[in-house]
Amino acid sequence: MIAHSRPTLDEDDAREVARVVRSGQLAQGPEVEAFERELAPWFGAPAAAAVSSGSAALELALRALDVGPGQEVIVPTFACDALWHAVTRCGATPVLADADAETLSLAPADAARRRTPRTRAVVVVHAFGLAADVDAFLALGVPVVEDCAQALGARAGGRPVGARGAAAVGSFYATKLLTTGEGGAVAGPAARVARARDARDYDEREDLRPRFNYKMTDMQAALGRAQLRRLDAFLARRRAIAARYRAALGGLPGLGLPPDAGARHVHHRFVVTVERPLTPVLEHLARRGVAARRPVFRPIHRALGLGGYPEAERLWARCLSLPCYPRLSDAEVDAVAAALAEAVGA
Repeated sequence: MIAHSRPTLDEDDAREVARVVRSGQLAQGPEVEAFERELAPWFGAPAAAAVSSGSAALELALRALDVGPGQEVIVPTFACDALWHAVTRCGATPVLADADAETLSLAPADAARRRTPRTRAVVVVHAFGLAADVDAFLALGVPVVEDCAQALGARAGGRPVGARGAAAVGSFYATKLLTTGEGGAVAGPAARVARARDARDYDEREDLRPRFNYKMTDMQAALGRAQLRRLDAFLARRRAIAARYRAALGGLPGLGLPPDAGARHVHHRFVVTVERPLTPVLEHLARRGVAARRPVFRPIHRALGLGGYPEAERLWARCLSLPCYPRLSDAEVDAVAAALAEAVGA
């Protein structure tokens, strides 16, 4: 079976983690500090704080913006549930907005429509590796949190994703663009990042302000540093895979391909649209040994029994995520493309 996603690990990763294990300094320490220094420029930010997960990073970024009870945060419905949970853990109310047909991210017009005097922030996900137009959300006049979990290394207007908003977050789960196993980061202005860094650890503090055990370990940070040294190569391979898919699948009837957006797209996912029911297509791919999936498990509004999000509904019914990761061989890319061509009846 050709996996939908896999981590990209090598002997250098293992050596770096083993080095930390042998040192005896396992918990948060100098490796985390070094990882934060090396990571911040990738967000175009002055500072970064490494934390235990991307979900923790979202919560701490919102808390650093003083998001709390009685306030609202606009989030995309065509996204993972982590956004909803982060907002509710802050005591605020998530306000769902519809998806954009072209970027698959948050629709600026719908976000603007849902803004109220209680809106404290908007979370913009750079969906599946494509940099969204942050300017459209800055115009809302509320702080923008850039969710770069799937787009670290993408650039728009000559600047990295993460550089435009009030704060940015990243995720380093096993199958993200780089991995620390589990992990995440908050990036942005030094003072704001300092607030996130303060809140990730509750031990030995004079006051009882809300704090958490959201620390990253030195073992994880050592893996992250080794991965970060190869991130440019990882992204180059992802773009090469995307180009190979485009060459093989371009022109097939009833199949839409993601944009060839150059530096704006790092292809964390290669998401196509299929103008036919997805279940038979997924079943055909599985019979051919290809694991594919919807890029979003289900839109958040569906879990709440809500309507009024037509574009997210359409995308959920038609979007298909194909295998796209650095360890995928050219032969496997060709096999996936051939199987999909059969599935759509080309």
